[in-house]
Amino acid sequence: MTNLISETLKHLEALVSFDTRNAPRNIGTGGIFDYLREQLPGFRIEVTDFGAGAVSMLAVRGRPKRLFNVHLDTVPSSEAWSADPLKLRVTEDRAIGLGACDIKGAAACLVAAATVTEGDAAFLFSTDEEANDARCIAGFLATDHGFDEVIVAEPTGVEAVLAHRGISSVRMGFHGKAGHASSVDARQQSALHQAVEWGHGALALVAAEDAQRFGGLTGLRFNIGRIEGGIKANVIAPSAELRFGFRPLPSQDMDTLHARFRELNPSADYEETFRGPSLPGGSIADAEEKRLAARDLADELGLPIGNAVDFWTEASLFSAAGLTALVYGPGHIAQAHSADEWVALDQLQTVGEVYRRIMETA
Repeated sequence: MTNLISETLKHLEALVSFDTRNAPRNIGTGGIFDYLREQLPGFRIEVTDFGAGAVSMLAVRGRPKRLFNVHLDTVPSSEAWSADPLKLRVTEDRAIGLGACDIKGAAACLVAAATVTEGDAAFLFSTDEEANDARCIAGFLATDHGFDEVIVAEPTGVEAVLAHRGISSVRMGFHGKAGHASSVDARQQSALHQAVEWGHGALALVAAEDAQRFGGLTGLRFNIGRIEGGIKANVIAPSAELRFGFRPLPSQDMDTLHARFRELNPSADYEETFRGPSLPGGSIADAEEKRLAARDLADELGLPIGNAVDFWTEASLFSAAGLTALVYGPGHIAQAHSADEWVALDQLQTVGEVYRRIMETA
């Protein structure tokens, strides 16, 4: 085992031991940030607390124009874990621990690479990515930061991802009129019936988008995640709530899609609870121009280019703000958010070496 991977695993063990589960968002400015501060001598450090467990740390050495971004929060663990999720386990070929894949492994690679290099470097660590509440990135982008490019760490299988879907989450409220289920107008009065009928129309709308394509991605991803309401089988439901989400292609306009979903039942309450743009965003022409700029960056850095992906990342927020953005990191999305989450040691080795090479030539 090389010294770099040994150092990476040492840092990963420490990072995994810090409880940054999100929810419950009990994340402050100490703990994991105190550890990172100690590991990055020679860096100018700025820690910002945006509230509700959203904390960012900007660490800068020299005068770089390229930023590395990685989130430190994880999803909650489950009872399906076979051992303590906050204690790193290392086998012959993998490191197992909560966040090891998504995406503390990349954070450990960055710290290990920084300690063996002296070139310009900038890291932005954040803790709100898993909350669908991008306070950290929005707060950073509102500053006069001076960066032109960003490499966002997510599990991409050690390939540069240049495009991914956007994401939007919606809460809908349906209003009916309580009454006896034997009523002749029970079908029309039930709020739950309205929700089900809306769902039927929404699924048809989504199916009609199957032929849409962008960068190897096809169609519109859609999911009704929750329907609640009603009292019992013989009572007409006076109210119902439905939660759904969709993930458009970079070439699909999110506001137009919202209007189409809303038109399926104009009388229902309709509230978008979260939005993340596609990568790259904008019109088809703008998106393609941004994708080509990201491809040039990947080529310049010697990164293999992978396919566009269906999952969302905060790289799209940087791209929307005008930075050339790509996604690159160790691990596969299939291992992210899973019980006994793991990342392959050879991928940590590769990414660590790439980070070191980039810092040495910055």
